[in-house]
Amino acid sequence: MYIAEHEWSAPRTAILPTDAEAGRNLSRSAGEGRIRALYRRLAEGDWDDAGRAEAAQFLREQLAAAGTPDALPESPQDLTAWMQANAQAVAANYSIYLEQRAGGAPRRYFGNRAHALHFLRSVAPTKLVDGAWLYGLLPHWRNGRFDDLVRTYVEELGEGAADKNHVLLYRKLLVRYGLDPLDDLSDELHVQGLVQLALACNAEDFLPEVIGFNLGYEQLPLHLLISAYELNELGLDPYYFTLHVTVDNCDSGHAMRACKAVLETLPRIGDASDYWRRIRAGARLADAGAGTGAVIAGFDIEAEVVRILANKSGAGRGAHSDYCQVAGRKVNDWLSQPQQVPAFLAALQQAGWIKLGAPVEQSRFWGLLQGERAEMFGVFSSYELQVIHDWIRGDAASDGQPFAEHEAPAGRSRRPTFRAQAKLAAARGQAAPVAAGDDAGMLDPDLQALCEQLPRLADERQMQLLVQAMSPAQHWTPAGLHATRLFWERVRS
Repeated sequence: MYIAEHEWSAPRTAILPTDAEAGRNLSRSAGEGRIRALYRRLAEGDWDDAGRAEAAQFLREQLAAAGTPDALPESPQDLTAWMQANAQAVAANYSIYLEQRAGGAPRRYFGNRAHALHFLRSVAPTKLVDGAWLYGLLPHWRNGRFDDLVRTYVEELGEGAADKNHVLLYRKLLVRYGLDPLDDLSDELHVQGLVQLALACNAEDFLPEVIGFNLGYEQLPLHLLISAYELNELGLDPYYFTLHVTVDNCDSGHAMRACKAVLETLPRIGDASDYWRRIRAGARLADAGAGTGAVIAGFDIEAEVVRILANKSGAGRGAHSDYCQVAGRKVNDWLSQPQQVPAFLAALQQAGWIKLGAPVEQSRFWGLLQGERAEMFGVFSSYELQVIHDWIRGDAASDGQPFAEHEAPAGRSRRPTFRAQAKLAAARGQAAPVAAGDDAGMLDPDLQALCEQLPRLADERQMQLLVQAMSPAQHWTPAGLHATRLFWERVRS
């Protein structure tokens, strides 16, 4: 779709989130699929009046369901001390974690490689809209009270650098490890991402909540540090997570700027106490939906194997000859109904096709998926193969070995970390940096349209078009990256 000339809509009548009777969690009351549907609409840039209204109602429901307790200080003047105390507590707890690991403790989060990949896939709906909550403030970039918030959004976009744009980094992570498509992820896993999108398209009506959400979300959490450590240990790219560790620092990073933004935007004329109340309510939205701990704890590898095979059953039924039988039944019959998959797996185990707890090479079923004469080669994604691989190996999969490699040689306790692999690849000349502005001559219709339209527009209209291209739906594209660089150059000039 080409970029169209854009007029930013004027603020509408304020919709204050004080309707307590609306406090039902939409993810539980509206039925499976409603949250995902609204998430997709907003993520794709469909921000019509009906979508904005539905998003505003969703926010009111989430605010009412969040309750009142929070860890924020009673006075906003104490925010900096609160933020620093939080950072110190996280650092202390992380130090304890590192000492435990050095003493031989197992990984705290991820039992095996499949577990970590499942986590990366499950949190994707949130990561794919990273920073979106601040987008609605971009048209108000001239307001100096928003400087820290606008700068934070631009930095979430990597200032237009492809190798720093958070969403683009995560999209590449999903592709790299075969974690897409994401169509079957639950409503609950879309709640946090939808909160961010709903704030983006209703910023004028929920300004204190936007600022509060930014305050709560930009504090450095312990789980970010542990996730990055264990992903690296399992040979998985932790850069998306380590990047957040640096940009969210409590000195000059997003955590400090979030505190400054609260103080800079507190009303001097209006009701500061009510504004602070709404900021605190917005901060609680940072915990909406399934959190990191719940996602990690919810991993059931056998259930994930069943889900994977059930999803494949539609394509697999009818694709096997009559000679393909298990436990006296044709494979096509087993696959005729997805709910038969658990019984099918049990039959495969009973017939000796799958030997749980043994090396995968001893399972004839695995030989159908991988190997020199694998009849089902290409049927499963790399993520799906890793899940099946680790399920078959059982406890032995805690060594983190990827399915494509042989078992670790005797005497080697674990595979090389991701950073070790990256250094080796760089030494061999296999790693090439991505240039921040390397989009000259790139074949992209939106980039071409943006470059053609900008010279024909007055300065104000140019900024409107750049803001449009920096929306959550577009900022990670070549046009969005280019627009981000131009926007940031003009804002700083």
